[in-house]
Amino acid sequence: MYEIKKWAVSNINSGTPLLTKEMFYNKVPKEEGAVVELMDEKKHYVATALVGKQNKGIGWVISNKQNQVFDYAFILGKVRAAVDKREMLFKSEETTAFRVFNGISDGIGGLTIDWYDGFALFSWYSEGLFLHSDTIYSAFEKVISYKGIYAKRRFGENGQFVDDDNFVKGEIAPEPLIIKESNINFATYLNDGAMTGIFLDQRDVRRYIMEELSAGKRVLNTFSYTGAFSVAAAMGGAIHTTSVDVANRSRAKTAEQFEVNNLNPQDHTIMVEDVFHYFKYATRKELEFDLVILDPPSFAKTKKVTFSATKDYGTLLEQAINITAVNGYVVASTNHSGITMSDFNKTIKNSFAKQGRKYHVETTFEQPVDFASIKGYPESAYLKVVILKVLS
Repeated sequence: MYEIKKWAVSNINSGTPLLTKEMFYNKVPKEEGAVVELMDEKKHYVATALVGKQNKGIGWVISNKQNQVFDYAFILGKVRAAVDKREMLFKSEETTAFRVFNGISDGIGGLTIDWYDGFALFSWYSEGLFLHSDTIYSAFEKVISYKGIYAKRRFGENGQFVDDDNFVKGEIAPEPLIIKESNINFATYLNDGAMTGIFLDQRDVRRYIMEELSAGKRVLNTFSYTGAFSVAAAMGGAIHTTSVDVANRSRAKTAEQFEVNNLNPQDHTIMVEDVFHYFKYATRKELEFDLVILDPPSFAKTKKVTFSATKDYGTLLEQAINITAVNGYVVASTNHSGITMSDFNKTIKNSFAKQGRKYHVETTFEQPVDFASIKGYPESAYLKVVILKVLS
């Protein structure tokens, strides 16, 4: 057993699942993949954990039962429960891509499994957990019939992606693999680096943009990646979309997303440009948009600009507000786990005040049901999206 500090006992008993070195006295568990038991200062059992170093800590609590083993039966139960919770998503005819297993929220920290129209994509966030991968694959296969399995190992230095080939077993997915979300087609790639072409956790936001915000609108999509928000807006009746991203490949990737929905990308604007520079350009040209989508990464660096969501989101939002028409909308989004919704609302309030403009919160979004967070681990509620109507 490993002895943990009094405050750590309190945290774990309150539902905190993440282990950090600071929780322990002198002896810290280091054997990757080992199952260890934790005790308090009186040598009383507290919890059972799996050791697996990753960028957030050194392991996760897996059970509050003494002598719990991390074996096939345990894993099978967790996977089966996760799949059962997503029964309606598996039955959906309009959406064929979603999250099947969401890490510690489904009982095993350091692992997510996403479903892409019959293909399963495993993302491993610690080498310790990956040592159990054969057992986890076997349990998954027992519960779900699939076409093929892909995996991305993300436990390199600072959580970096470490794979060249992501294929594991079964069928090889077509390239692109066309999935559906709210009856919109999206081209995805399971074996093309760290990303697939779409962020599945923004599903509810894209649907809202399509159904409620886009008809007849001029839309600006910043940090547009492969243009998923732009396509949702176009499918919802936007008269024109402008997609801006600094990555060179974003132009072809965004055009492809329009094309797989039988939309002509030439009817829209796709720009490879630093978003910060684009805002200056748009202000200088007195451009105005009815809907501005602001979904930056938590941290971004270009040749001349470094962006940190915790420090710079407010400034970025001010620039977005400046080119939004009266009665237009701003979709303000951040996936930074360290920013609370309260903090985010304060940033929004201050940004509008600095621009001398008024707003109304139309609605808010967090993660969809398949990305559920847990109360004991606030960082798991990472996605904050606020839909803002600009009143003046």
